[in-house]
This record gives sequence, C-alpha cells and structure tokens, in this order.
Amino acid sequence: MQNFEYCNRTKIIFGKGTENQIGDETAQYAKSGSPFRILLHHSGGSAVRSGLIDRVKESLKKAGLEWVELDGVQPNPRLSLVYKGIEIVKKEKLEFILAVGGGSVIDSAKAIAMGALFNGDVWDIYERKAAPTQALPVATIVTIPAAGSESSISSVITDERGPWKRGANYEYIRPVFSILNPELTYTLPPYQTACGIADMLAHIMERYFTQEPHVELTDELCEGAMRAIIRNARTVFSGGEKNYDARAEIMWAGALAHNNLLSTGRIGDWASHAIGHELSALFDLAHGASLSIIFPAWIKYNIKENTPRLARFAAKVWGVDGAFYDYEQAALEGVFRMENFFRSIGLPVKFADAKLDPGKISEMAKRAVNFGPVGNYQKLDEKAVEAIYRLAAE
Repeated sequence: MQNFEYCNRTKIIFGKGTENQIGDETAQYAKSGSPFRILLHHSGGSAVRSGLIDRVKESLKKAGLEWVELDGVQPNPRLSLVYKGIEIVKKEKLEFILAVGGGSVIDSAKAIAMGALFNGDVWDIYERKAAPTQALPVATIVTIPAAGSESSISSVITDERGPWKRGANYEYIRPVFSILNPELTYTLPPYQTACGIADMLAHIMERYFTQEPHVELTDELCEGAMRAIIRNARTVFSGGEKNYDARAEIMWAGALAHNNLLSTGRIGDWASHAIGHELSALFDLAHGASLSIIFPAWIKYNIKENTPRLARFAAKVWGVDGAFYDYEQAALEGVFRMENFFRSIGLPVKFADAKLDPGKISEMAKRAVNFGPVGNYQKLDEKAVEAIYRLAAE
C-alpha cells in the first residue's frame, strides 16, 4: 500500500428537499458589511423547466443574496462559455459560484472559478502550461449523478478550436458544499441516467485496476460500490424511474466514486479516460458513452497483464462463478457481461453502435498521447492506444 494523505472538505447535504437550503448555506460564505454577489451557473434546460432554478432563486433571495445568471452549459462543456463566465465574474465583482446541474455545469463552474483569479489564459491550466494558486469558492446542486465533480478536485473542459478535451485537477476547485437530492433525478432521460452510471463505474474501475499489492480494503470498497451501482441501475431501468432508494444509492455512489476515497493507498490507471476523451472531442459523444465503448476494449487489450486481477473483477463484480477455472477465460466472461449490462441500459459498446468513424482511429491515437504514454496499469503508447480503438471498432 502506498503512503497517502486524504482530506475532503466538501460538505455533503443529502436528501429530499435539500435544495431549499441553498440560500442559507451560501450565505455562510458572505463577507460581513457588503452585499454578497454570486454567479448562478446552469444549463438552462431541465433545471429551468422543472422549476428548480426558480426555487433556487427564491431561496437565495430570502437569504439576502444577489446573483448574476449564466446558462447555456452543454455536455462536454465549452471553453468559450468559460471565457464568458470569467468576464462576467470579473466585471460584476462576483465572489462565489453556484453550479446547478450535472458534471458539465460543475466542471464549467470550476474552470470559471480558477480563471477569475488567474493572471493569464485559463486554458493554459488545462494544457499543463501553468498552474492556479487560488480559485473562487464553488458550491453545487447536483441534478445528474455521474461525474462526481460535486466533491472532487477535477474539471474537464472542451476547447472547440481543437477540438481538444482536457482535464485539470487542483484542490482549490473542490466544492465547499454540495446538495444532493435524489428526487431531482427522477425526470432524467434514460440515456443521461445510463451515461452517468457508466461514468461512475469507470471512475471506480480506473482506481480498481492497479498493480499496487495489499490494498484489500479499497479493493473491497471498489467492488461493493460497483455491485451497488449495477444492482440499483437494473432497478431503475426495470420500471423504477422514481424509486427513491435506488436513485439515492446511485447518487451517493457517484459522489464516492470520484472523491478519491477509493484511491487511497493505490495508484490508478486513467488510460481509458484519456482514450475516451478523444471520442468526445472529435464526435461530441457523451462522456459516459465514450467510456462504455473504451473500457471493455481496454480490458481485452490488457487481458495478459495481471490476469488474476481481471479475473477477480469478473468474479466479484459480474458474478462469474467457479465454472471458469482459467483466469483469462473468467476475465473475458466478465467483459462479456459488462458489455451486456451497458447494452441493457441503452449504451454503445462498439464504434458502430454510436456511428463513429473508424477512419479517425489513427488521428485519435496520436492525439490521446499528446502528453506522452497514458495509463499506469501498463504504459500505453500511440500503437497500444490505436490497438484499443481497433478492438472497440471491430
């Protein structure tokens, strides 16, 4: 087990009706003696149609807070909107950012929070040319359980000019508090729910697939969390769209999947995210869908690398029983069951399922290793990444 430090400052406010506490919670960050002005950031879609944004505004108003609104966040959040948000924050002298939505809104808010206090181009942070030293405080109301951005240090932004999709990870952008009400997820379209489930499973798998020995506790935590996600996803997709308990399990799992608790003592892989980002960048494919395509192919490519761990994943997560005595056979059966699960909730597992052009594979492989080989389970160069794309396309 590796040495580690673990600290998560995000206050989680979980349960029914908790979004109504947003005004009082935000007011705690106001500086005495001056009006407290915030940026209210959201997509402008279902959060408005459902009446959530109106309830948020009413709560902020009751708490005596002022806000400037910026909507228009899209999946794979755009750098151009981040630039607009930074300009608004600076011009209006805003002190706090409230993100209402899913991972895309939260990631966009985090980018604005860094850029507002950064002397330079915020994209340089994502290109690893510079690092922030501070950020405005960010809080969230989560409507789509998926990215885990509500209590993580991560933000992923798409620069449309490339297009490039890049991530940044800094403690400064971990939200100060996040409100999670499972009831807000009842009306999510099935595809969004499915993409969120794939995203949170992938966050756990990236951590689970490690070469670090003697990490039994986090192995068990990872396996248990994945089983809970799969089991409750099946409940939701078999007529339980408004099953509060199933939605609550999924929402809480999404937060735990990416707040680094499951990373303690181990070195994760993260190749599949880097490889999947290129599908999102070039084809504007939803992040979760890119991962449901890439992760099975990644496992197939790595089938000879620490096969006992891949076989354990098949047994502990996918229920592959003792009839499979050969590690490789067990691991392949696990991949087969994972693909069938993704298909059962409406996700693609092959290029053709998402109508992706395999003619872009060589270009994507080159782009994926722009900063060098990816992954830690084993280092993957351009040739290896291309092989994974081709496994996903066959």
